[in-house]
Amino acid sequence: MIAAEVVSALLVQRFGADPADVTTETPLRKLRMDSLALEELRLLIEDRLDIDLEEVALTSRDTVGQLVSAVDGKVAA
Repeated sequence: MIAAEVVSALLVQRFGADPADVTTETPLRKLRMDSLALEELRLLIEDRLDIDLEEVALTSRDTVGQLVSAVDGKVAA
């Protein structure tokens, strides 16, 4: 599952999230991801996986699992 690996790695390495906190049930707000951080994360994911997430609407209320599912949907397409 490459999307999960990329998302987890970016959250830990670029945004300083504790690896133990990065679970599918964790809301992005718990990882201190505000709208600006989410936009940066979206751009990093797009760059890393060569996909377009422009139409994916994410908020800090979404979970890591929801983000991974959205990315998986684009990787598979």
